[in-house]
Amino acid sequence: MVEYLNNNSGFAAWNAAQNRGASRSRLGNFLWWTFLFLVAWWIVGLFMGPNTTTKNITEPDATVTVDVSNVPVYEIASDAISANVRGLRVSNIDLKNFAKSGDDKTPVRLIDGDGFIEIGLTPSGTTAPTATTKWQNTGDKMVWRNGDGVEFTREITVDGYLIRVSDTIKNNSKHGFAFAPYVRVLRGADKTDSAGVYTGAVAYVNNDVEHNAWRDLDKKSYAYTTTNGFVGFADQYWETIAQIDTPDQTMRMKKQGELYDTTTSAAPINVAAGQTHTITTNVFAGPRDTNVLGEIDTTINGISETMDYGWFWFLARPMLWSINMIHKFVMNYGLAIIIFTILIRILMWPLTRKSYTSMIAMQKMQPELQRVQKLYANDKGRMQMEMMRVYQSHKTSPMSGCLPMLIQIPIFFALYKALLISVQMRNANFLWIHDLATMDPYFILPILMGATMWLQQYLQQNKGDTKNQNEFAAQTAQVMKWMPILFTIMFAWMPSGLVLYWTVSNIFGIGQMLWLKHNTK
Repeated sequence: MVEYLNNNSGFAAWNAAQNRGASRSRLGNFLWWTFLFLVAWWIVGLFMGPNTTTKNITEPDATVTVDVSNVPVYEIASDAISANVRGLRVSNIDLKNFAKSGDDKTPVRLIDGDGFIEIGLTPSGTTAPTATTKWQNTGDKMVWRNGDGVEFTREITVDGYLIRVSDTIKNNSKHGFAFAPYVRVLRGADKTDSAGVYTGAVAYVNNDVEHNAWRDLDKKSYAYTTTNGFVGFADQYWETIAQIDTPDQTMRMKKQGELYDTTTSAAPINVAAGQTHTITTNVFAGPRDTNVLGEIDTTINGISETMDYGWFWFLARPMLWSINMIHKFVMNYGLAIIIFTILIRILMWPLTRKSYTSMIAMQKMQPELQRVQKLYANDKGRMQMEMMRVYQSHKTSPMSGCLPMLIQIPIFFALYKALLISVQMRNANFLWIHDLATMDPYFILPILMGATMWLQQYLQQNKGDTKNQNEFAAQTAQVMKWMPILFTIMFAWMPSGLVLYWTVSNIFGIGQMLWLKHNTK
């Protein structure tokens, strides 16, 4: 593609016919191109970025903070998580299979500090357990009876990352009562996550995922009504989701003090005298992993839709799947990305070959194109017509060289998103890099990427006569020489896995170009 901007063929020649006599400074052109590039990057970021709602419904009443220090604490656990249970509340959820960092092997903890998940009932005409209630533990069950003869039995089971809370209400009185189940998730914010990945409150409302980032909750509260759904919070790599298996729910999201609160309450359930009713609440606390969420989706419908693959989701999903499959064989994500990059370049070989072949043909067309430019310098319409005839006679097109670059754009953004949300890439080592999902701490990869980009650009340049280049083409060529530097700076803070992909792609492209030039002499 650079070839067409560096000489009198392709777009440069076309622009020569329409921009002869233009006088723009090189600095002005450079600033203009840089401005366009940044604007394009910002626009794509809008499509890539998470969607947030603009609903602003009346804020719910604040919940009074209560002292639960006198309520006994016991632990629940599975092979994947462990957590503390204190009456109605679940907190300090440790993810056993994920360490905080490569150096710190302490498990990742969700809902810690003053945060908690409270699962309870709002009674009508009687009383129900509260956050300060001391239950009677009978083996694997918790039991409490009120003064009206209503017995509440809570059983908590843990399977993988799923906590299931079953509340059985046995009405031994002579009167019917109503109980509205609710679940409340309260936690602090983690605003240090990477840009481009949705973090904040999440709700599943009428078969659609609603996102509200931390900054949105700082400004206002949100409320939704739905037949069924769930609420919770999402981080870059983790989710804490709660769902009541009961229809007709009202969901609320708000900031409360220094913490953030999501709550869902269902319609009251009538329990007649002598009857028994069981209410089930499901809590997911685990990684944002496609396979894990796919399994949980059978229990918490819609949770798999909380994965934020971005605008190019149709590319990001198979790309992430492919890298994970390659990793199973090579056991290193750096090597997996390198192999994946080579496979992508091989799949793109027909287009790449056509592009490079067209580029070589363009170089051979230079004398003929320059002749047309000189012959019809005063007749721009005729010049354009004759130039098109030259292209047709050589069976090439100015656009043919741009196809590989255009295809790389969605691949780039899809892979960027895939690497950011991939919990497997977190803390993945490769050579001097300790985390492929974060920037290269020594900036080695960005520099290599910029150097290979410059070399690839250099090999694409026409080494022939450039005396007759028009001013616009010459200035454009100068601007293009700055692109490796601009890309190096931009890539310096991007995930090192993405920079590794681009670097390997450049190196492989250089090899392809040298091979084609050698075989087309």
